Amino acid sequence: MYTTLITAPELNTLIENGNVLVLDCRFSLADAGYGQRVYSEAHLSGACFMHLDDDLSSPITPKTGRHPLPDVDKLADKLRSYGLNNNLQVVVYDDCGGAMAARTWWLLRWLGHDAVAVLNGGYPHWVQAGFEVTQAVPQAEPGNFAVSLRDEMNLSVDEVLKSLDDQSITLVDARGAERYRGEQEPIDPVAGHIPGALNRPLTDNLENGLFKSAEQLQAEWQQLLGTVDPQRIVHYCGSGVTACHNQLAMAVAGITGTRIYAGSWSEWIREPARPIATIS
Repeated sequence: MYTTLITAPELNTLIENGNVLVLDCRFSLADAGYGQRVYSEAHLSGACFMHLDDDLSSPITPKTGRHPLPDVDKLADKLRSYGLNNNLQVVVYDDCGGAMAARTWWLLRWLGHDAVAVLNGGYPHWVQAGFEVTQAVPQAEPGNFAVSLRDEMNLSVDEVLKSLDDQSITLVDARGAERYRGEQEPIDPVAGHIPGALNRPLTDNLENGLFKSAEQLQAEWQQLLGTVDPQRIVHYCGSGVTACHNQLAMAVAGITGTRIYAGSWSEWIREPARPIATIS
């Protein structure tokens, strides 16, 4: 069972044996139709498409961030329509270093499905390795996946706010350093970060489009966190998507038990009374 990363040759073997569900999660924040277009042009054999806004998130409300968690029943129904069973290996991919695919990886684990991995290097690495792509859209027999929701994997905004007083968690911000420091904010209306948060840009997990080795990731995360118990670590980002990349990177390094604040910065700033911090 693959639970963190899988290589292109390993995935190719699974596809040839017909015992894997592959999910294409390509998406662009600047162009919501991008993923469906490139999926229609070419995708991995047998891959089904998942849209970040339509499938992996729920509608935005005045109180939520930009990518609220999806409705559990709706997401489970979609996955079952693609043939998901509880014992089936799932592999997810994108074309941006896992930044989008990691969201699906986390969501499946949130639903109780552990056999899910991210294709290391994603679509570009798959093509570079010379493996097959197709335009054919698969027709799957519906699966019987049963949800076993793990609510404890996600913290609410109120739980995060409370932690500022009792210091029960250590927040890690996955956004770029300029956004974390409050020097610029190209997406959300308020710049800065949640007070006390550390910064680990998700791009630091990658080298040449691939995740760094487990040993290197372990050393880098330990340098950032010191002796902090992993169960105290809570990841966030702009909207709860790329925070999952940092959790995945820690899991690759063998550091498990961390959680996600899915509402993230775009939810945090919905209420002006919530404190923010900047670094000048």
